[in-house]
Amino acid sequence: MPALRQYLRHWMRPRRTSAIAEACLIGLVAALSAVLLKAGSGWFGAMRVHQSNLFPAWILLPSFGLTFGYLSGLLVERLAPEASGSGIPHVKAVLANAATDISWRTAGVKLLASTLAIGSGLTIGRQGPTVHIGAALAAQFSRWVPTSPDHRRQMIAAGAGAGLAAAFNAPITGVLFVVEELLRDLSSLTLGTAILASFIGAVVSRILGGRSLDLSLVLTAHSTSFSLIELPFFLLLGILAGLLGSLFHRGIIASLKFYRQLHVSLSLRIALAGLISGIAIALLPPTFRDNSGLREFLITGDASLELAAIAFVAQFILTLVAFGSGAPGGLFAPSLIIGSALGYLVGLTETQLLGIGSPATYALAGMGAFFSVVSKVPITAIAIVFEMTTDFNLVLPLMIGSVTAYLIAERLAPGSLYDKILQLNGINLESAATPKGFLAELTAEDVMQRRVETLGAQMTLDEAVQAFSRSHHRGFPVVDNSKLVGIITQTDLAKIRDRPLPGDTPISEVMTPQPVTVSPHATLAHVLYLLDRYQLSRLPVVENRRMVGIITRADIIRVEADKLNGETEQTGPRPEPSYIVYQTQSPSTGRGRILVPIANPQTAELLLQMAAAIARDRDYELECIQVILVSRRSSPAETSVQTGKSRKLLRQAEVIAKKQKIPVHTQIRVAHDTAQAILETIKEQHIDILLMGWKGNTITPGRIFGNVVDTLIRQAPCDVVLVKFGEESGVGRGGFPNPPVRESEFRIPNYDRWLVPMAGGPNAKVAIKLLPPLVSLGEEPEIHLCQVFESKEAKPDLSVLQQAIRYLVKYRQLSGKVTAVPVVSSSVADGLINLVKSEDFDVVVLGASREGMLQNAIKGNIPAQIANRVDSTVILVRGEIDSK
Repeated sequence: MPALRQYLRHWMRPRRTSAIAEACLIGLVAALSAVLLKAGSGWFGAMRVHQSNLFPAWILLPSFGLTFGYLSGLLVERLAPEASGSGIPHVKAVLANAATDISWRTAGVKLLASTLAIGSGLTIGRQGPTVHIGAALAAQFSRWVPTSPDHRRQMIAAGAGAGLAAAFNAPITGVLFVVEELLRDLSSLTLGTAILASFIGAVVSRILGGRSLDLSLVLTAHSTSFSLIELPFFLLLGILAGLLGSLFHRGIIASLKFYRQLHVSLSLRIALAGLISGIAIALLPPTFRDNSGLREFLITGDASLELAAIAFVAQFILTLVAFGSGAPGGLFAPSLIIGSALGYLVGLTETQLLGIGSPATYALAGMGAFFSVVSKVPITAIAIVFEMTTDFNLVLPLMIGSVTAYLIAERLAPGSLYDKILQLNGINLESAATPKGFLAELTAEDVMQRRVETLGAQMTLDEAVQAFSRSHHRGFPVVDNSKLVGIITQTDLAKIRDRPLPGDTPISEVMTPQPVTVSPHATLAHVLYLLDRYQLSRLPVVENRRMVGIITRADIIRVEADKLNGETEQTGPRPEPSYIVYQTQSPSTGRGRILVPIANPQTAELLLQMAAAIARDRDYELECIQVILVSRRSSPAETSVQTGKSRKLLRQAEVIAKKQKIPVHTQIRVAHDTAQAILETIKEQHIDILLMGWKGNTITPGRIFGNVVDTLIRQAPCDVVLVKFGEESGVGRGGFPNPPVRESEFRIPNYDRWLVPMAGGPNAKVAIKLLPPLVSLGEEPEIHLCQVFESKEAKPDLSVLQQAIRYLVKYRQLSGKVTAVPVVSSSVADGLINLVKSEDFDVVVLGASREGMLQNAIKGNIPAQIANRVDSTVILVRGEIDSK
């Protein structure tokens, strides 16, 4: 079974070949849905027209519109409210990551409701619904076969393009609509999937009889023409289309607002629109009862001037009546009819004035011009008419009319109509897309760690166990000749307990082969998807199978924190990277490094004693840093500084490390910002623990521990140990910076009585692991593990405390006394503070998460309260940012 799961995981990973297969399948289902919608609405509409010839039209048509309009609205209202309207705005919202969604339910309801609405005689089109249905089916398919967010967006866009291509039998139009309106992306994957899906959709639709608007064989044969003398009339057509299309644009928005002011349900709004449309159509000539027949009637050139004018006005008004109600239908077909009527009027006028030209040519050019204004996609408008007719005589007229109309409309009614419809629904696409932010802008290469610890494929299990024991990592990439061949984790080692293997077994037999990887150019959004999809904490970054880095959740969190911190920084020159002006190096023999920023001579020795104790216990090295701040108006690399006092502090670190036989590295950095310099050091030197002092209070507004400490708690990826020294240290409540003192005035306090509050969280465990080396600073240490309980708890659960005691006594063989102390209090902070003061503890060790240490909600920040209200030394511990 594990092998099968691994195979399925590998097979289901997003890749170009699977994208091709998905695009073909999406094109197929989109075409089938388009054919069903065409056949259903066509049959229903034909029945309505036929019945209107047998019974009084003034009774039957309004009744049809009222009844089936109500049923259509009821379906949408009860089952899928997102299926109302054209559907294209909903697709754009989904692609922009707005708070809306589509699924198979949306597709099914849209299909049935659109069939009823279009067949009932409402002046709406079926092309918008086919776009919506195709996108919804693609979205549902992406849930069944999980893909990354970017891949899912491309598949949804491909489904939308396939729906449009199937509706018009125009594959190029489907592709252009995806590129020009939906995604506005010309990447190879977007184009490839859109082309395949649109091609399959158009071919299947044509095979199954969906020869919608196939005008080239009959309607336009030998009827189109173009000459340069007609150029002014095509320009006039473009101007009129731009003006009237802008009016139509504003009319749609006004109609939507008007229906909303009625404060009635969607079903009643559509029923009212159906009633009005039925009455109006009953009063018009019989030609108007069939919308597609009306369009063809105009294109063939058989209509009179009066009939064309009536067609334009009637279609214009009835479309506003129908679409504004929220009926499940689109604007593509109505805009083509209105455009053809407008073009036919201009062409007929030219023929009567000059005796030249073809009204059919103008009707087709008018279709493209009006369509480009309504949808604001001039290239798609040109392609759609050309692809329907395959008539090269139309290319120049289409270009002249569509581009002219588009330019005028952009001045009079700028912006996309679909975007404005979304704004009426409370969705702003620009703001909806912003949550991605840096996740879309940055790539794995920008964030990954380039220095990676790896294991060789031929390494034995015994060697792997030793590597894990020396490292805090929970997994290692396995390489063979610099090529990534697998990954081995603590979980893999735990599995072999059930089937013991010899210690000399190669780790290649127990590792996870073909691990999930990511390319250096993958966006952070894609990286996060993979981490969540496969429940991972880290991803190898691979280029041509060569391991180039690794990226963890901590890396992404750190970048996010950097961005958040940058947004709250004061205005002014951005800080430059810090500059190292002094540095010493010792042989690197340790398993990790502890970074100790030294700022105050009064606390330096005690901080270094603590760091040395931890380093000795864990076989770590010391990295000591002194930061010299300079003005942001000057460059750290070019500013002259005095390093005498800083070097004296660092020599103190060298003396202590030499006595303890611990490797120590020192450096002095010139920087604009202390926190930035420390974070740069953590990254460059691969620091495992940051140990630093804290003065115990802050006067900075909006900060808990101060600018520097808050930033490091939020952003440092390693363990953070924050020390506030008590009065017994000889430091005083003022902390640092303080006036320099003579070396004889400093004394090491008695750290014998230790209090460790616990709640069972991961950071409490980190604090417990630090206790053995820290308590070695005392002579006769006593450790009291406590937990705060509310008074209503009859019998406190001490299991967490007992587990910690077993760890300290059994596994760490701690010689000091360890006891469990339950504390009854309604307030955690007050209970602990009273305990510290009454029992006179020397040191309090608190484990807290990054959020817990910085949270400043109703009851305030608990770690900060305790540290500020007790005279004892307080050590705050926050574990590394690497949790799932």
